[in-house]
Amino acid sequence: MAQVSSISNEQSSTAKSITLKISRFNPEHDESSQFMEFNVKYEKWTTVLEAILDVKKHFDHSVAVRYSCRQATCGSCGMIINGKPRLACFTKISELDSNVVTVEPMNNFPVIRDLAVKFEKLFDSHQKIKPYLIRDDTELVSDEKEFLQTPEEVEQYIQFANCIKCGLCNSACPTMATDSSFVGPQALAQAYRYVADSRDKGKDSRLKMIDDSHGIWRCHFAGSCSQVCPKGVDPAMGIQLLRGYMLGFRS
Repeated sequence: MAQVSSISNEQSSTAKSITLKISRFNPEHDESSQFMEFNVKYEKWTTVLEAILDVKKHFDHSVAVRYSCRQATCGSCGMIINGKPRLACFTKISELDSNVVTVEPMNNFPVIRDLAVKFEKLFDSHQKIKPYLIRDDTELVSDEKEFLQTPEEVEQYIQFANCIKCGLCNSACPTMATDSSFVGPQALAQAYRYVADSRDKGKDSRLKMIDDSHGIWRCHFAGSCSQVCPKGVDPAMGIQLLRGYMLGFRS
């Protein structure tokens, strides 16, 4: 385990210090991962992502991390922080209540390098459930220009529309750790989002897609996915409601 001295420039006198442990692994060259330790100063508003970027700026430019918006909208900076899947830009160091912050790549995803993982399977699964409204009529062939909904109809699916595809739910899912073919909570929750939308007419085709041994019936309802979502989406509830459609309890 490598250790590096602290950052010592342009920090205020009120700044505190933590040990930031970053998992380093390049699958093209390394047999296993190892941690590098950095002593990083932080203020009460400093996020884990800012600390990682400080390390890249002052110590090691080669640390691989994916990020973009820095405001918990793009879903790019998901990682394991002190053992829990979180968004690095949404997690303040002061809220972790620990003198040591450990960051690792998300579970259940192939590692590209260090903290960056591959999202191809998540995006493929998301695409397979047809994440768009399916209708026979459109504004191009009909006089109807809009599809009105009541507030009650919107309430049925709106929280699931907040998904930012960060992958944290899939990372927390114990079923994905044992079944690489499992479609995952992210895709299942999005399947429910469209099945529950009164404007959509593709319910039967979507239910047929997930009615599989590696589909909805593979979920063990551990609930881990819902505990880690940074946007308040409840994939576990969506999956259970989706099962209601499958079993004929909902229509």
